[in-house]
Order: sequence, then structure tokens, then C-alpha cells
Amino acid sequence: MTRWTANDLPDLTGRTVLITGAGRGLGLIAARELARAAVAGLPGTFDVRHLDVSDLTSVRTFADSWSDRLDILINNAGVMDVPAGRTPDGLDVQTATNHTGPFLLTNLLLGHVTDRVVHVTSQLHRQGRIDLTDLDWRTRVYNGMAANQASKLAVVLFSLELQRRLTATGSPLRSVLASPGIARTALASHSRSNIVNRFTFLTNTPERGALSLLYAATQDVPGNTYIGPNGLGGLRGDPTVRRQGENGLDEAMAARLWDATADLVGAIA
Repeated sequence: MTRWTANDLPDLTGRTVLITGAGRGLGLIAARELARAAVAGLPGTFDVRHLDVSDLTSVRTFADSWSDRLDILINNAGVMDVPAGRTPDGLDVQTATNHTGPFLLTNLLLGHVTDRVVHVTSQLHRQGRIDLTDLDWRTRVYNGMAANQASKLAVVLFSLELQRRLTATGSPLRSVLASPGIARTALASHSRSNIVNRFTFLTNTPERGALSLLYAATQDVPGNTYIGPNGLGGLRGDPTVRRQGENGLDEAMAARLWDATADLVGAIA
């Protein structure tokens, strides 16, 4: 089978793509390649705007200022295994950055989207456990890795419920998931788990990891498709259609998580 690469991107002339966390890492690579796929190889136009997805006020301000057509929204910004901390809204930093803020942003911008929403998740969602009675880590002893796994599972469940709602209303929009596998970026540089980056045979380069985002953003796949590397365990390789963990296909949990997240963020329309 022929490898899918950034050279296989379709012509994106005239398309508008919003990528959060595009200042470095996978987001920067994805932005570069998407722009390169516009105007017959000429570089596309970049518009850099301030947005802190962990800060609900910043999210609302950003969404209120958006008046343009938006073909593709890529929720890429994220953190991993960070110390306990609270946002200006009093929310857990890791949960807010990876799930709560993107949940609000997506809902506020959905009326502008014409094609799809791409959610960047992780293979770690398979180990995730969500406590709906303490989604924001207020009563449990905080554990950075457990919070990360839970937030990445929340991303997968958000996609599931968002697609269910889109389908129920007859919307042609798609909610798609992308996992880069283990990409050797600075995301986990502060974490004990970063030791895996020393084993290059288990990991993807950032450029190869970003291919999952690009594939999910541009290829004709059904709603709630999960794109990840084709190698063993989905840790490295080229992008292909894979299957999310069983815990990410729990429709009842996805609906309950939606309601619990909405309670945290307030009005979402």
C-alpha cells in the first residue's frame, strides 16, 4: 500500500482552517502543510490570533470576534501530565486545556463550520477513566497522568456525542478524531513519560505524527472516524483509519459527559 503523505493533500484553495496551538509542534507543522496545499503550491494566508483555550473568557472573546466562514476547525492545543493548577475560571488546567475549553470553542464556532471538526486525542485515552462527580479534580487527589488520560478520553467521547447530535439534526458536518501516536515533540518534556522519546523505533517524528491531523482534516471519512498511525499499538507509522478504545464508544457516558461539561462552562450557544 502506498504511504499517505502531505504531498497527497487535496487542493485547499479558498478554504479556511482554524488550528489551535499552531505556534509550535504538531499544530505548526499542520498549519504549514495545509497552507502549502493552497493556490497551486503557493503559500496560503496566515492570520494569527490570540486564544487561550484554558481560559473560558478568552474562548468566548475569540468566538465572538469570529465572523468568517470556517471550513475546518482543528482542536490541537493541549498539555500533558502537568502539575495541579487552576485556570482563571477555577478549573483544572489540564482538563480545561484538553477538553473543557475546546468543548466550549467548538460549540460557539459550530455555526460557522462548513465541513468538519477535528479533535486531537491520544492513545492514552484507552487507559482513561472519567469521574463525572469530580470531572474537574476538586475532591480527588490530583494525578497528572490520570488527568491526562481522562481528558483524552473526554475528547473521544465529545466527538462521539457531537457526531450523534449532528447526525440527529441532519447536519452534513463531521466530527473526526486524530491521534499522532507518540510524536517526539516537547509536549511531554517535563514528564517522566518522556523517556519513551529516547526509543525512536517506538515513536514518530513530529512531521509524521502531524500526518494524522492532516489526514483527518482533509480526507473523505465518515463522522467520528478515528485516524492514527498504522504501526503496532498505534504508536508510530503512517495515518490510517483505526478504532478508538471501547471506553470511547460508550454513548451513554458521552451524553452524560456533554451535560457535565456544559454545566462547567455555562452557556454554549
